[in-house]
Amino acid sequence: MTESIRETERKYEAPSADDTAWLPDLAGVDGIASVVDQDAEDLDAVYYDTDDLRLAGASATLRRRTGGSDAGWHLKLPLSGDSREELRAPLSEEVPDTLRELALSRTRGAELRPVVRIRSARGVRQLVGSDGTALAELSIDAVRAESLLATGTRAAWTEMEVELAPNTDPALLDAVEKTLGANGIGRAHSSSKLARALEETEVGVPRVPDACTGAVVSGSAGEEVLRYVDERIHALVNLDPAVRRDLPDAVHKMRTTCRRLRSVLRSYRSVLDRKVTDPVRSELKWLSTELGAERDQEVLRERLCARIEALPTELVFGAASARLQVWDVGDTSEARLRTIAALDSPRYLALLNSLASLTEQPPLRGKAARQPEKVMAKAILKEYGRLSDRMAHALDLPPGTKRDKALHEARKAAKKTRYATEPARDSLGKPAKRLGKRVKAVQQVLGDHQDSVVAREALRKVTLAAHAAGEPSFTWGLLYGQEQAAADRDERELPPVWAEASRRKLRKALNR
Repeated sequence: MTESIRETERKYEAPSADDTAWLPDLAGVDGIASVVDQDAEDLDAVYYDTDDLRLAGASATLRRRTGGSDAGWHLKLPLSGDSREELRAPLSEEVPDTLRELALSRTRGAELRPVVRIRSARGVRQLVGSDGTALAELSIDAVRAESLLATGTRAAWTEMEVELAPNTDPALLDAVEKTLGANGIGRAHSSSKLARALEETEVGVPRVPDACTGAVVSGSAGEEVLRYVDERIHALVNLDPAVRRDLPDAVHKMRTTCRRLRSVLRSYRSVLDRKVTDPVRSELKWLSTELGAERDQEVLRERLCARIEALPTELVFGAASARLQVWDVGDTSEARLRTIAALDSPRYLALLNSLASLTEQPPLRGKAARQPEKVMAKAILKEYGRLSDRMAHALDLPPGTKRDKALHEARKAAKKTRYATEPARDSLGKPAKRLGKRVKAVQQVLGDHQDSVVAREALRKVTLAAHAAGEPSFTWGLLYGQEQAAADRDERELPPVWAEASRRKLRKALNR
């Protein structure tokens, strides 16, 4: 069982922990009414990482800490700005399985072992508002760090941190920092105790792969594509713990990230060698499919539940809501198990290692060194050509199953075209953004149409189950008719939306 805590803090250099005459009086700063001394704490933490410091390289930390009010295991994951999420587990001798699994996308299955021990003698002060509420905690730590590897090197320093209490306005940090800065107290040069300990005890500084250095030419097509790929890989890694914890929308975001990566690796084969990227794309497709079972069920459940809730009571016959719930529980449970099985599989670990290699050793082709405008415009227009062919084919077909399938293929082509514009927005500017926006509008109409196709098939199955149980089928037939009407409406709306996205002027602007 893990507990999640969001912490927002800033660290500062501190001259001394014994004599704090240097610390300015913060009473009166942005709602702080008083500064109240708390009991001192002695904290003892052992930090765990892989041999090549993969957690630290991904701005994450795992520690076993004793002392203080929060003794236990802590896995800290980066959020935006000054915030991090701290996932806590009870104190034990070994790394808890729950935290090991939540760190898996960063460790990629490598063994975790102790790397640094950090002991802190902490003096604590609460920054209290006029109503007696604690707004933040200011702590001054006398830190002693020791390498737990062969060197056994030691280091010591003093630092201060200001951590906001829950629900405190983050603007308080700026106000406190302004006062500290006016008194000569600046930010700590390291983002965390662990980062400083690794550096000063000579354990090593983790190498953070940079997709835009080394053999990549600055300002080139390769630089722009790799920057985008690197961002998507980081997003996938960051989403893994959220998916494992079943957080809202996490599966959807991870699946979309897989699709974006897979699509861009295809679109920019002139930049990245397909001999390397095609196997990666294949594995991304596998992961997206495994995640898709849970995501598709989620979308379908929300759609059908909304349909039933919108019906007048007199049109809901029998136990329609209960029947829908029974159908959903069974399919959702199966889909959830499929998601977790995928994330726990050796195949997923192999994919994570392949993705790491893409930015560490990018498989660049000759066109990667060229200026991005021509290279990227050509890739986008090639995807657009495929979309145009699929749209023409679908719109020529009469309504029915064949047209439904053709429109679904057009939808996938629209996504690929839209994703191809995303890495090019810096170099191609407004034309790429406009095309992406208008193709997204096409994609949304096609997406709603496909959702209706899937919903009708689900309603057919639910109707058969209800009929077999002797339940009225009127409500299910009514919902089926609504979905058919929605699909018909989408097909009427599609031609003008597509006409807007297929304007020749827009395409010409890309190929200027």
